Amino acid sequence: MKFKNVSYLFTILAILLIQCKPSGDFFADALCIQHISIIDPQEGLKEDQTVVIAAGKILKVSPSSEIKLAANNTIIDGTGKFLIPGLWDAHVHFAYIEEMAPSMFDLFLAYGVTSVRDTGGKIEFTKLWKNLALKNPTSAPRVMIAGPLIDGMPNVYDGSDHEHPPLSVGMSTPDDVRRKINELDSIGVDLFKAYEMLSPEQFEVIVQMAKEKGLKVTGHVPLSMDVITASNAGLNSMEHMRNLELSCASNAAELLKERREVLALGKNDIGGVLRSKIHNLQRQVAIENYDDLKAQEVLDVLAKNDTWQIPTVALATGFTERKFADSSWMATFKYIPEAIAQSWKEEIGQITQLEPTPFNYEYTNWFYNMVGKVHKTGISIMAGTDTPIGYLTPGRSLHAELVALVKAGLTPLEAIQTATINPAKYFHMENELGAVKETMWADLLILEANPLDDISNTQKINAVIKQGNFMGRDQLDLLLKGLESN
Repeated sequence: MKFKNVSYLFTILAILLIQCKPSGDFFADALCIQHISIIDPQEGLKEDQTVVIAAGKILKVSPSSEIKLAANNTIIDGTGKFLIPGLWDAHVHFAYIEEMAPSMFDLFLAYGVTSVRDTGGKIEFTKLWKNLALKNPTSAPRVMIAGPLIDGMPNVYDGSDHEHPPLSVGMSTPDDVRRKINELDSIGVDLFKAYEMLSPEQFEVIVQMAKEKGLKVTGHVPLSMDVITASNAGLNSMEHMRNLELSCASNAAELLKERREVLALGKNDIGGVLRSKIHNLQRQVAIENYDDLKAQEVLDVLAKNDTWQIPTVALATGFTERKFADSSWMATFKYIPEAIAQSWKEEIGQITQLEPTPFNYEYTNWFYNMVGKVHKTGISIMAGTDTPIGYLTPGRSLHAELVALVKAGLTPLEAIQTATINPAKYFHMENELGAVKETMWADLLILEANPLDDISNTQKINAVIKQGNFMGRDQLDLLLKGLESN
């Protein structure tokens, strides 16, 4: 066939090209998740959505009815599945068992934890893991670090025994604190952590210098202080609600006076021993003298000052609830180094032979009730576990914490907030992380079932996406399988 008219030839070619071109939108080098239900931590459920991910970020979020994907896109069918932001564990310790640290990255990712906040350890060691995460943003969780616990003297985590590894630095004077804060800031920490043996003067130096440097201070309320004073001084967040009970008692003033006397007499004691002595002396007394009006006064101050709480409920209730002794929980020990797993099993065997005291149960009940009161008062909460303390397997333990928060009175959506948007806000990263929105980093989880129906459905992970890197169930299982040989 001969074409006498060149323009006619081009017309025919154009028609053929149009017919060959895939219909719909094409996104180059992108991952498209189609027909999935998104759970936005703040807005709730959005059904039948399409999410396009490119260059590590969320490029587009749209109702599936409003976007037609070309067949040559890389498309994942999300029908019947649920998409949530990647989870945070806001209280971890890479340095608590150094031998476990190399396993923690893969464990976190396999369980959908895409960001962590390390709350205390030798700066050389924690900085190592932060740097490794920065170099491998698609295959490692994001790591924020506090460096060592900044403590007074005697310091608690001084390396005196295996339960008190050298996670802290003991400061004798306020000037010591100033030098340490400047040193840690120069190395590059994301926050500071104040600890229980600090004097009020040392504590005030920490919060003032942190404010000047634009960093937050978390920690335990020093035993030499009460919660209201620490919050008013500028404490940004509290871990474990530690020592809160001492300030919620009707005899709180007398307890503070007694603590200061014991601290003065114990200057030459081992830090961990002295702290335990005070806790054993006062915790039960404080709970027995709990005053609801006094507690609400304290909580109102925390709310006014925006002093966040990281309650670590699963840890605090561990001795009475003993989830770590469940066969399903102990099955996760195959993913940690064998020597540590064996030690954990032996210790758990010994613990299960001990019957909790009536006060152990009373404290558990107090803890759950107080978390509920904290939430009702409007104080922000972050989900954290203290892994690997308390036989809490990295990654897996975060899901136990979400279950515990719901038991304490949060809705499943509110529990999800504590592990997604709240930590992002804490670090002023809410425009980058914590939601499924355009321009945010693509740190995401695909779940097989709706966690708003049952918070334990966060454990039914179909896939994890870390900064755009898609890891399906098979790949996640391979990560876990690789840890079994350690």
